[in-house]
Amino acid sequence: MTGLGKAPPKGTLFGIIGAMDEELTLLRGALQDAREERAGGFTLFSGTLAGHAALLAQCGIGKVNAGALAQVLALRGVSHVLFTGVAGGLQPGLKVGDLVVSTDAVQHDVDVTALGYPVGTIPGEGAAWPADAHLLELALTAAADLGGVRAVAGRVASGDQFIADPAKGRWLHETFGAACAEMEGAAVAQVCHKAGVPFVIIRSLSDSADEGAETDFRTFTALAAERAKRVVLGVLERFPGR
Repeated sequence: MTGLGKAPPKGTLFGIIGAMDEELTLLRGALQDAREERAGGFTLFSGTLAGHAALLAQCGIGKVNAGALAQVLALRGVSHVLFTGVAGGLQPGLKVGDLVVSTDAVQHDVDVTALGYPVGTIPGEGAAWPADAHLLELALTAAADLGGVRAVAGRVASGDQFIADPAKGRWLHETFGAACAEMEGAAVAQVCHKAGVPFVIIRSLSDSADEGAETDFRTFTALAAERAKRVVLGVLERFPGR
């Protein structure tokens, strides 16, 4: 099937998004009764994950790709969205391998300050989209069970930029109070908010958004993706209705 239209399913259907192949390969390996189809320009993998119906898909890098996939999933009737993957750490004290679970998400590269709006604010939309409190709680509980891994609840800052500049990283933290930076989550948050779909973003830190970010990203992405995957599965395992 290549179109978007299907009657919304009854019950719980999780939409799980990752930007890169590394972020979804591990979850696809855990998907039972997997089926593959095309919808809206994306490949969707449907099946059962940790006892729940799920749709998994890779959005590609950047906010437009992420928002487009979130809309496809919303039209397919997902009841909840989990965005998983890696990010650059901004909050002092966080290190590679630590986890950030979103309290909310902002788009740091939106700038309509010339018209009197605060940086990051989309006129008529606001600046931040809050994550679902229940999903946030489940994710933090699942992260705590990993052992030896620090997990914090915090703001996710998204923009179409790979942050590899300590000055820019400090600015993002000081301006937005962001715990981590990535390139997709806030677009998913915005679409989910419009569609009335509860969401949470689960990011494992692959770098510190500084001058060593590129090297760290390439070195630690696999570790970070593994930890994020385990938290996603932990959320589903704890969610009612299995």
